[in-house]
Amino acid sequence: MASPLSLRESQANPWIANYRPNPQARLRLFCFPYAGGNSTIYRNWPTSLPDLIEVCPVHLPGRAGRLNEQPFHKLLPLVEAAGAALSPYLDKPFAFFGHSMGAMISFELARLLRRQNRALPLHIFASGRRGPQVPDREDPTYNLPQSVFIEELRRLNGTPKDVLEHPELMQLMTQLLRADFEVCQTYDYRPEPPLKCPITAFGGLQDVDITREDMEGWRVQTAVAFTLRMLPGDHFFLHTQESIVLEALSRELYQLASVVNCR
Repeated sequence: MASPLSLRESQANPWIANYRPNPQARLRLFCFPYAGGNSTIYRNWPTSLPDLIEVCPVHLPGRAGRLNEQPFHKLLPLVEAAGAALSPYLDKPFAFFGHSMGAMISFELARLLRRQNRALPLHIFASGRRGPQVPDREDPTYNLPQSVFIEELRRLNGTPKDVLEHPELMQLMTQLLRADFEVCQTYDYRPEPPLKCPITAFGGLQDVDITREDMEGWRVQTAVAFTLRMLPGDHFFLHTQESIVLEALSRELYQLASVVNCR
């Protein structure tokens, strides 16, 4: 078992941004960002989820606060680094939430923990990402010419318009986005037995790239229970439907924390 965190250790770990220790929490929720995103995606979550939950927003290299570090270009090295960095936080029961790229990270991190004979997450919440074994239907975009790449970002509707129209900002952003897209688009799924933890998948009804059938692909990755929730919105329903996502998470996590308390 990992050693309990001291306050000094928790404040010094760059992988967990704005970490607020909650000694009364029975469960930690690690939240992994989508491509180009950072821990601020989850800034509202600590005050929106039950007090029994300690929210740990994961902050990856290459973004605000870690700009001096190179972003990862491949998924498995990123997962291995995340596993080592987050190890001290696994001293109490935990769950994973990840959106898009974050869902891939959380899934592969759970499989890494299993290979290491470590404790698994009590639940995985996979949002806005097709089942890991479901192949991409589109050609890679991470290596497109800059002008074409920016048009692809515009189509995805995840980059603010004022950023898209700011050349200096876009020069900074595209380095990170290309790296994150490469992480996603070069992922090589390797079959392993289903995980022995429940999976809840969230999808967007108007997401033109990730269909309900794609989201159903998560079903075969758990040997326990699977739930699919399709919400209004495109790929970034995580923001437009944040209150619905948080309401669903609150119910699930409260039940999990209550079970933990009974053990």
